[in-house]
Order: sequence, then C-alpha cells, then structure tokens
Amino acid sequence: MSATNGVGADGRCVVVLGASSGIGRACARRFARGGARLVLAARNQGRLEEAAAECRSDGAASVTWVRIDVLDAPAVQTLFDETAAAHGQVDVVVHAAAVMAYGRIEDVPAAVFTRVVDTSIHGTANVARAVLPVFRRQEHGTLIVVTSLLASVPVPQMGSYIVGKWGQLALGRVLQLETRDAADLHVCLVAPGAVDTPIYRRAANFAGRIAQPPPPVDSPDTVARAVVRSADHPGRSVSVGLANRVVVLGLRLVPRLFDLLVTPLFKLGALTNTPEAATEGNVFDPQFDPDDASSAPVAVASAPVAVARRDDILSA
Repeated sequence: MSATNGVGADGRCVVVLGASSGIGRACARRFARGGARLVLAARNQGRLEEAAAECRSDGAASVTWVRIDVLDAPAVQTLFDETAAAHGQVDVVVHAAAVMAYGRIEDVPAAVFTRVVDTSIHGTANVARAVLPVFRRQEHGTLIVVTSLLASVPVPQMGSYIVGKWGQLALGRVLQLETRDAADLHVCLVAPGAVDTPIYRRAANFAGRIAQPPPPVDSPDTVARAVVRSADHPGRSVSVGLANRVVVLGLRLVPRLFDLLVTPLFKLGALTNTPEAATEGNVFDPQFDPDDASSAPVAVASAPVAVARRDDILSA
C-alpha cells in the first residue's frame, strides 16, 4: 500500500478497478492529469505499484493502491467503505477489470469458462452492490462500466468472454433503470472495440494459435478519454471504435451474411499463424506473463483456484 496526499484542481475521489494495465491504467492516468484523488485496485501488485508511480508523476492529488479481486465481495465492500471514510466521498468509479479466454466452448475447461464469465458478471455486481449505497448516502456519484463491442455481437472461439460481456451489459442496463430515482446518480457504459492492451496475450488460450486485437485497433488512451468524458458528462452508453457501428448493424440487418463472414474474418484478424500451447493465462494467476520464460503455458488446474484475498489495508 502506498499513498501521497494533497488536493488537485479536480479533487474528485476516483476508484479504478482493473487499474494495473490496459484500459484501467490509461483511465487512471487520465484522471491523474486532472488532479483527482485516486484509489487504484487490481490483482497484480507489481503492476499496481507501477501504475501508482505513473499517476503521481501525472499530477494526481493523491494515489492509493490496493491488491484486490473483484470476485472477493467482502473485500470489494471493504474497499468502498474505507475509501468513503478516508476521502469523505466517492465521486467516480471505473470498473475495467476483466479476464479473457480463447477456444471453442467444448475446448475451454469449465473452471476457466466459469471464472471468465464470473469476473464480468459477478465482479460487476459486487462493485455495484458495494458502491451504489455509498452514492445514495452522499446523493451523487458515477459508476462507469467498461463493457465491449462483444457485449453486442457474437464471434467464435471467445464464448466465455462474450457470455460474460453480454451478461455485464444486461446488468448495466438494469442498474441504469434501478437508479433513475436518484437525480445525480449515474451508471454509464463504455463499449470499446479492439484495443491495444495486454489482455489478448495474457488470456487463457485453447485455440492453438496466439491471439491479437483485430483491426481497426484503438489505443487504451482513446478509451480513457471516453471514460473521462462520461465522468464529466454522464450518459447512458458510449461506443468507442471506428468499426463498432458497422459490425453491430451488420448483425442486425444482414444476420445470415454476418454468420457467413464472422468465422473467417475472426481467424484472419484475431488469431495469428503462430502456434501456442494450451494455457490458462492470467485467468487464475495475475502474475502470468507470456513473455516471461519462467511463466510457461500450463494445462488448466483440475479445480478452480481460490480467489485471492485482499492483503493491503486502504489508507488515505
């Protein structure tokens, strides 16, 4: 755990879940440049420390990090209770935590499939249960859930991620309806297309080939800008990606053509020709690094790995 104190030009208390890499880390840095008071949360302590250092350099009013798994509901509850107590309020929550798996439904082990789906659906529900009562008590707050283009369209060999994201989108829409009674309480959905983040290489993979983001590919900072805009001017949903609308319209208007083209296009754009041994990636182990020789692909465990418990005490 580490923190610095002070009050910046923005001054909002912003909690970012999934802050150790990719979109979450880019969001944290964007809010840091505005002088926000940041609480960063993720499973990987080393990357969290790196993200915190970047945010301090970027100008955050304060930075606190905590190692946490969004599937650990009591830890998530404690995170928000202690954040509200330490900072007086919680203004913005960005939920960007996710894990991914490649492979046909029949090839992805049940433990991996369940964990990927649970992270998107139950992880989001845990965050909402913990933070919405805080928002209601203080009579304001914005929850921003980073979903995906794949929350609206199906593709082959990403079944667990898509099921989780479709469920997350449904959950987000229900939350929007259930918070309509509070004028200054907002639930925003940000749906990026392909983004240049490490999630593709760190994913579980039972497809036999190394995965990659299919073109066109946006930068994490492009999505982060949309997230910050949603915090400043909350709306129901934002799509980020040049091809998103075309892909969604293609599914809705010409579904048979979509079904005909999606498999060959997915194989062409999302899977490389480089073979990869079966691996559970970072689905259970947040330290997994495919570029580290000591972190070799391994067969999935015979039983789900227990959710890591929070081991840092949050302080201002």
